[in-house]
Amino acid sequence: MSDPIAAPLSKAIGVHVIEGSALPVAGGSIHRALRYRTQHGSVFLKIGPTEAAPMFVAEAAGLRALAAANVVRVPAVLATGEIAGSPFLCLEWLELVAPTKAIAAKLGERLAALHRCDATEYGWEQDNFIGSTPQCNRRDASWPRFFRERRLLPQLDLARVNRADSNTIDRARHLAESLEDFFTAYRPRPSLLHGDLWGGNWGATREGEPAIFDPAVYYGDRETDIAMTRLFGGFDAAFHVAYEANWPLDIGAAQRLTLYNLYHVLNHFNLFGGGYLAQGRSMIDRLLAELGR
Repeated sequence: MSDPIAAPLSKAIGVHVIEGSALPVAGGSIHRALRYRTQHGSVFLKIGPTEAAPMFVAEAAGLRALAAANVVRVPAVLATGEIAGSPFLCLEWLELVAPTKAIAAKLGERLAALHRCDATEYGWEQDNFIGSTPQCNRRDASWPRFFRERRLLPQLDLARVNRADSNTIDRARHLAESLEDFFTAYRPRPSLLHGDLWGGNWGATREGEPAIFDPAVYYGDRETDIAMTRLFGGFDAAFHVAYEANWPLDIGAAQRLTLYNLYHVLNHFNLFGGGYLAQGRSMIDRLLAELGR
């Protein structure tokens, strides 16, 4: 059977790709993911339907931004475009191994260094995606306003479309209107963020280096990255100890953790349904109770 991808991929990346060498790999929960062999080693290829094109462009831009910071390993972007009528993203292949506590600690150190790369405003130069959900990154000088208008409110609009109950939506909107109350004595730096840092989006290379991938990059409160590392697990305690040793979190970070993770829980409800709405409702109630509402 002929391989319609190998030849155009060879042309796109400037390296001979071996025809028929594709193997399906993990990493394709949204798109098809393949490992192709080339004359100089393997490459990682994502292929998707037509609507995936802007997602691949945004992912490539995010990876380049993280690479430009030059503090933590990310897979190099080799090419993006269209092959055999389908959009694609081709990346450097990283040979990953089971992470050790020492590598987890390195990740904590490197993430703190990444977060020290900052900007003058919150947001980013282009919009991107959180999973398959569009994520608006229009710049703003106010972090509470940015988080309310670019993060929480769009998820609540989607949740209403997805038939979340009106009481939950109304209480969440009341919470969104009160965001400034979480920032009375804290104004975060606009730090360069991975943006989607759950346990499946980092790994350890054979060389003993932590690597991060599948980003949803923007400039925002560094606590949002740290909060997500605690949402689904996958980060050894050594990671948190090393991060805090390099840049301690603000005393109010524990309270804002629930606020920041509410965004991701609402997004999971909008993408997958199930029990995420009940989880989000519980988080909303807890946050409002902390505000005495």
